[in-house]
Amino acid sequence: MIIEQNEETNIINDAKEVLDIESRSVAALSDRLGHSFVEAINLLYSCKGRVVISGMGKSGLVGRKIAATMSSTGTPSYFLHPAESTHGDSGILTKDDVVIAISNSGETAELLKLLPIVKRMGLQIIAMVGNTNSTLGNMSDIVLDIGVEREACPLNKAPTASTTATLAMGDALAICLLKKRGFTSEDFLLFHPSGSLGKGFLYTVKELMHSNEELPVINATDKFTDAITIITEKRLGIGVVTDENGKTTGVVSDGDIRRAIMKAHDAETLLVKDVMNGNPKFIEEKDLAAKALQIMEKYSITSLLVNDENGCPKGIIHIHDLLKAGVA
Repeated sequence: MIIEQNEETNIINDAKEVLDIESRSVAALSDRLGHSFVEAINLLYSCKGRVVISGMGKSGLVGRKIAATMSSTGTPSYFLHPAESTHGDSGILTKDDVVIAISNSGETAELLKLLPIVKRMGLQIIAMVGNTNSTLGNMSDIVLDIGVEREACPLNKAPTASTTATLAMGDALAICLLKKRGFTSEDFLLFHPSGSLGKGFLYTVKELMHSNEELPVINATDKFTDAITIITEKRLGIGVVTDENGKTTGVVSDGDIRRAIMKAHDAETLLVKDVMNGNPKFIEEKDLAAKALQIMEKYSITSLLVNDENGCPKGIIHIHDLLKAGVA
C-alpha cells in the first residue's frame, strides 16, 4: 500500500495533536489537587466495606479499570453498572461501602437514578465529574474535578481527553491509597501469583542462589593465576575473596581479571588482593529475587553475594539464575 508523503505527514500531525491535547489535560489535573483529594483518600482509606465505582458508557469502562487497579493494590473495589443497579444489582451495596460516581457531564441519567438509593443507604459519594456545578456534583459529598478544556476529537464530542484524565485521576487515588496502606511487594504477590508480574515475588534469593561447594571461594593472599583456575571451574563469572578468618572481603569478577591481565607486566606475580574489588554488593537470602534484579540493574553487575550471620560467604545469585526463573 502506497502512502503519499503529505498523507503520512498529516496522519503524524493528527496523532501528535491528540497526544498533546490529552497530555495537557492530564497535566492540568495537578493544579486542581487539594483538600478534596485528601478528603477522598482519607474516606477511601477508612472505608470498612468496599469501594463501589459506577459510570455509564466510556466512563463506565474507565471505572472498571479503576476498580481493577484499586483491587489489585489493596483497596477492595468493584464496578456497579448504573443501568443494572436500578434493576436489582444495587442489592450488592452494603452500609459500609463508599461510592465513586463518574460522569463527565454530571448529568448522566442512569447514574443519577442510582444516587437516591445510595443516599437512602447513607453511603458517602465521591464524584469524579467534569462539571462540578452539575446534579452529580451537587449531590456528592466530595467532588474531584476531572474536566478538560476540550476533547481530542476534532468534533469535540467523542470521550478522549476526558476519559484519559479520569483514568489518570483514578490511578492517583489508587497509588496514594497503596502508599497510605503500606502495601508491600509480598502483598502484591498475593493478588498476582501468576504471570510475569508475580514471578519476581514468587522466589526468594535463597531459592535461586548457588551455595556450599558451588561457591568459588578464594583467599586474598592466593596467587592471581590460581584464582583464575578456581573461578573458571565454578563457572559463575566471579570469585568470592575471604580473609584468614573466612570472612568476605571482596570479589574478583571476569572484568577484574581482564583489566588485571591488560595492565600487568607479569600476571604470575599478582596476588588476589592486588586485583580484587573490595566493595562488593550484597543481598540477604530472605530478600525477593525481584530485589536482586533491581540491584543488578542499578549497578550494572551480574552477581550478588550472600553472607551468613558471621560475614562469611553463603551464596551467590547470578543474573542467569534470574533469567532461568523468569524473573528477569
